[in-house]
Amino acid sequence: MEESELRVEMTPHLHSQADAVASRLFERAEVYRRWEAEHARLMKVVAEQARLTNQITALRSTAFGLVHRRAFFEYLRDRHVTGAKRRRLFAIFYGCRDYANAVVSEWGNYVRCSSSYLAANYLGSNLMEDAAFDEPLQMYEQWYMEYFRSYCDCELAETDAERRGRIGMNELRPLLKHRVAEARQAILAMPHQPTKDWREVEIRKPNGDTQRMAALFGDGG
Repeated sequence: MEESELRVEMTPHLHSQADAVASRLFERAEVYRRWEAEHARLMKVVAEQARLTNQITALRSTAFGLVHRRAFFEYLRDRHVTGAKRRRLFAIFYGCRDYANAVVSEWGNYVRCSSSYLAANYLGSNLMEDAAFDEPLQMYEQWYMEYFRSYCDCELAETDAERRGRIGMNELRPLLKHRVAEARQAILAMPHQPTKDWREVEIRKPNGDTQRMAALFGDGG
């Protein structure tokens, strides 16, 4: 937890997009305290594991959950969803909850989860030297966002042109979901490998067609 706090405290002095979001924790004391309490619960699950290998697996699982929880607001940002469509999307995920309160709640969730994701990556890469926090987790995040975008795009399609643009997307979505599930299982099964040795690791990049997940750690995995 101390290492996580040290990493987050660096955010006002760094210039990446992730640090810019995490730095919003320091705008109000109650925002930071809420993140601190939530992140402590996440780290407790990791710290309670007796063996390093189990701690690494728990931290990887924590990172997956944070990727999922950040996806909603990242979709809004990347797709520039505004107006009636924005309200519809919040209704899909929040039901009949007051729209303004839902927006505030989701933004706060995004800031806290982004901060925890930044800290988890720091712990995994720098303290545990776990290569899974290099390309594998980056690839997982990319593939999960592709799946999440396909779901939201189909749900928000209204005009004939939009629906034509989504032809085949409903059929493709189960394959995208399956690819994400395979990636998750492969990453969780990876043996601990220091980041400095990660250059010998190969990940199959998507070539335009949805494929089964390739081995993440070479023939020896």
